[in-house]
Amino acid sequence: MPATDATAGPATNAATGPATDAATGPATDAATGPAVDPLLAGLDDEQRIVAEALIGPVCVLAGAGTGKTRAITHRIAYGVASGTYDPKRVMALTFTARAAAELRARLHALGAGQVPARTFHAAALAQLGHFWPLVVGGPAPRVLDFKGRLLGQAAERAKVKVDTATLRDVAAEIEWRKVQLLGPAEYEQRLPSRGPAGQLSPEQHLAIMAAYEELKDERRMLDFEDVLLVTAGMIETEPSVAMQVREGYRHFVVDEYQDVSPAQQRLLELWLGDRADVCVVGDASQTIYSFAGASSDYLLGFERRYPDATIVRLERNYRSLGPIVETANRLMRGRAGALRLRADAPDDRPRPAAEPAAPRIVEYADEFAEARGVAAGIRERIGAGAKPSDLAVLIRVNSQSGVYEHALEEAGVPVRVRGAQRFFDRPEVKEAVHHLRAQALVPADGPLFSSVSDVLRGLGWSVRPPEGQGVVRARWESLDAIARLVDDVPPGTTFREFTDLLRTRAETHHEPTVEAVTVATLHSAKGLEWEEVFIVGVSEGLLPIAYAKDDTAIDEERRLLYVGITRARRRLELSWARRAGGQRGDREPSRFLRELGTRTPGAART
Repeated sequence: MPATDATAGPATNAATGPATDAATGPATDAATGPAVDPLLAGLDDEQRIVAEALIGPVCVLAGAGTGKTRAITHRIAYGVASGTYDPKRVMALTFTARAAAELRARLHALGAGQVPARTFHAAALAQLGHFWPLVVGGPAPRVLDFKGRLLGQAAERAKVKVDTATLRDVAAEIEWRKVQLLGPAEYEQRLPSRGPAGQLSPEQHLAIMAAYEELKDERRMLDFEDVLLVTAGMIETEPSVAMQVREGYRHFVVDEYQDVSPAQQRLLELWLGDRADVCVVGDASQTIYSFAGASSDYLLGFERRYPDATIVRLERNYRSLGPIVETANRLMRGRAGALRLRADAPDDRPRPAAEPAAPRIVEYADEFAEARGVAAGIRERIGAGAKPSDLAVLIRVNSQSGVYEHALEEAGVPVRVRGAQRFFDRPEVKEAVHHLRAQALVPADGPLFSSVSDVLRGLGWSVRPPEGQGVVRARWESLDAIARLVDDVPPGTTFREFTDLLRTRAETHHEPTVEAVTVATLHSAKGLEWEEVFIVGVSEGLLPIAYAKDDTAIDEERRLLYVGITRARRRLELSWARRAGGQRGDREPSRFLRELGTRTPGAART
């Protein structure tokens, strides 16, 4: 279920007065008396400081569930409404197309829809396409969608036989080299400490990388990372480009700043020039992409670079109940940049059954017993009234998903694997969208839901779900998710506008909620939240993963678990298995579990 700010601040607390996102003029806050701008009225004290700090460097250290997106979108909207910002000269930056789409949607709802919200790569690509013809001449090079095929050809040119897995590792090394701003010679010096991909020798590894760059240049192509590097190069070497870019954008807001790489940081510095109108938001405890070049050093070092910066700490967690928040705090105690969260989640949400006093830690005999036990527990929760879409099973690696998917299906629980086939790529969804777009060309007189449901009924949808599980039920779930999107659009939305929205959601991977339990890796769970979360496989060798050998890698695994814990609103269960399938030899519980406490009495299962 996508993260929202429904519980991200005192907008839901009657003691603070009603909140509104409409930029329609001042309002009166019943608790304080004086008129308060509606864009500020629903914010807590710290969020309001963020929203009112419109000029100069601002660093927001925002813990999980503290309403950071609410704070920065209200900040931008307040800057626009107050006349401080020209909306076309503000750039909101984030790291995924989905997050950028969410920022745009929120800004639009707050009356600041003209403010662009983009990923670093999308912003750089737009600038590259604009300036390349002016600086170099001719159209910009084509951007390579996928490195695999070209790397395979590079291996052939280098006369090296490789398998697909090794090529994936080489691709990851290419990406790491570039986002770290390392040239080929500098990377070669680092290779002994990183090790070549697969069974390649260092010479073979480097030969494939060199051949890849040669082929790319010969075919006038750029890869994803080149987009950042080439755009930065044009700004750095062409004064006219730098002048136009800096004239075009005056104020920058960077979300998830803990995930910035050296290449992205360099580009941001070039966009800024000698100015300091930048607001960064992040949480060092959620840095989980260090392997891909991300570094929280820029977030934690912000005050050193900008001694006059406004520093705001958001530590009121509006998402999770107290025991979950305290578990997260215990896990990160004493770690660099760790925030001390304070639970402030409303305790009035419906409870399917009595909540445990603390997160459960459960031991199983083997991973199959663990999967069956978790599936049985989830089935019990659904039987007690929980919605499947409010539950998630979080795994460390994709290879764990199969056993949990099978166990849930055997238990009669609908399941979706996040990161598998995307919603809008499903055949039945493509068919439905095609029919809806065709029907939207015909003028419709009735309510939107009637028009949409008529089309979906023709494809086999019905108000009541079919009995049982399987392909028929999965198809119905897909069509029903489209039907339920009608409830999410503003009143008065036309049929044509609705189909345009579907197209936009497909392009930005903004998928609707399907009524099923989610199975997701801890990495892909970032930015999401559920009522109840089951984190499985919390044992040595899985979490932390076996190849995490040094303190830096172990700390990354710790942060991964922290992210998983803070996805849960009301209920959290962590489990581990003594044996891996039919393998011999016992596993040990994760060192992180030992820090969090002993097993819940009576929780051991076989």
